[in-house]
Amino acid sequence: KNLTIIDFIQANLNFQINHHEDLPFSVTEKIFLEGSIITEYNKVENYIYFLKKGIVQISVSYNDDERIFDFIEAGNFLGSYSSLLTQLPSDVKLTALTNIEVEVIERKALFDAYKHSLLANQLGRLATERVYVSNTKREKDFLTKTAEQRYQDLLQNRPNLIAILPVYKIAKYLAIQPESLSRIRKR
Repeated sequence: KNLTIIDFIQANLNFQINHHEDLPFSVTEKIFLEGSIITEYNKVENYIYFLKKGIVQISVSYNDDERIFDFIEAGNFLGSYSSLLTQLPSDVKLTALTNIEVEVIERKALFDAYKHSLLANQLGRLATERVYVSNTKREKDFLTKTAEQRYQDLLQNRPNLIAILPVYKIAKYLAIQPESLSRIRKR
C-alpha cells in the first residue's frame, strides 16, 4: 500500500483523519511518467505534492551544469518550496525519475487553510521542519565529510537509491566524477 497524506498525518500528528473530505484543503491525485518534469526552472510553484510512490530528483543549475540537490522518496512532501512561499520563479527543477503518484494541494487552498486550521498549520510546520533538517544535514555533510563518507552514509541510510539509480546520478548527487565514485565503490 502506498503511503498517503492521511497516513502521514495519522503517523506524525495527533489527528484522526479518515477521508480526504476531512482535510482542511482539497487534494487531487496525479501520475507523472518517468522523465516528466513536475516543476521547471523559472516557473512559479503553485502546488505542494505528497509523494505516494516513486522517486523525484531535485536539480539546480550552476554554470550551465545541472547538479542534483536531492532525491525525494515516497512518503515525503516535495515542491519548489522557496518559489511556493515567495511566488518568485523556481531556482530548482523537479523531475520524476520513475513513474510517480502524488497527491496535490494547491497553494491557494493550503494558504487559506492556514488561516483557520490547526491541522494545516501543524502539517505545514512539520513538512517545513523536515526540509530544513534534511537540507542543513546535507550542507554540514558537504563541509565536514569526504565523498567516501557521504557515499557510505547514502549506502547505509538510503540503499534503495543505490540499487535503483545509475552511477552517474549518484556521482552528481555526491558532487564527484563517476570515475571517483567507481574507485570509492571498489574500496
